[in-house]
Order: sequence, then structure tokens, then C-alpha cells
Amino acid sequence: MDATNLADLYGTPLIDWARIAERLDHGLDQAPETGGPNRHTCWLATINPDGSPHVTGIGALWVDGTFWFETGRGTRKGKNIARDPRCTVSVATHEFDLVVDGEAERVTDRAAVTAMAVRWAAGGWPARVDESGEALTAEYSAPSAGPPPWSVYRVVPHTATALLTVEPGGATRWVF
Repeated sequence: MDATNLADLYGTPLIDWARIAERLDHGLDQAPETGGPNRHTCWLATINPDGSPHVTGIGALWVDGTFWFETGRGTRKGKNIARDPRCTVSVATHEFDLVVDGEAERVTDRAAVTAMAVRWAAGGWPARVDESGEALTAEYSAPSAGPPPWSVYRVVPHTATALLTVEPGGATRWVF
């Protein structure tokens, strides 16, 4: 992993990726008053057919060094990813703002889909694996996810940029 200090002109140190990953490993609760400026919302940016950006909030989880999310394949983000998997996920925590650029990869492995269903269920969304074993279903989801089944995606990161919002400050970009 290569790291570039984007704020060395201010004399701030290079941010250690382990610090960012450790915080993400603690989870990003979306309930009000639990983080970020007021709560954590992950934002997914995909590319529309005309090349313009499409940005939407998602219920992403950080697992095994990457963001995971779900959506219906017929949604705008699902269609965009099927056509062009390049995407960006961003989130604000109390400690830092983070942007991860990469490619969304649809996950169909039953064990991985099941593991993610268990994680989402533990967080309060009653997700479970559908009959196909490759997607999720539940009584409800975010309106922007469309109707079930919901495919599971992980973002294979290419780069990440963090801006510390606490002392000592700083900004770093990593290439994975």
C-alpha cells in the first residue's frame, strides 16, 4: 500500500491506515446521535449512462477491509454497477472523513451472503438469505433498495483518502 501525505505543506503527519481501519472495524451506526456530525451515513456514487454521477445513501458495513452493501439489481445504482462497476463510498466519522474509490463486485457465494445477512440482522435489519442462496430478502429495506431480492456487493478498493477532523489533523491518500 502506498501512502501520500496530502497535507505535508501544513506540517501534519502522514495518517496511518491502521488507525482508519481500526475505527471502521468498530462499526458505523446509523442511529441518530451515534457518530459523524450526528450519525453515520455512507454515500455511494456510481456512474449514470450519460456519465453523470449518481449519489445515494446506503446502509454499508465495513467488513474484512472493505465496504459491503446491498441493493436490488433493478435500482439505478444496481443498473449503474452492472454496466460500470467503478464507484465511490464516503462516510464522515467524528475522527475523520473518508472516501474509498474502487469497483463494486456482486457477491454470490452462499457463505459470504449468509455472513452478511447475519451482520445486517445483528444491526437491526432482519435480512436473511433467499431461496437462491445468492441474495437477501426481508420484510422491508430502504426504499432506494427496490423490492427483494437484494444482491450483496463489496467494494474492491483501489484508493482511499482520509481527512482527520481531530488533532493533529492531516490528509492522506492510499493506493491499495
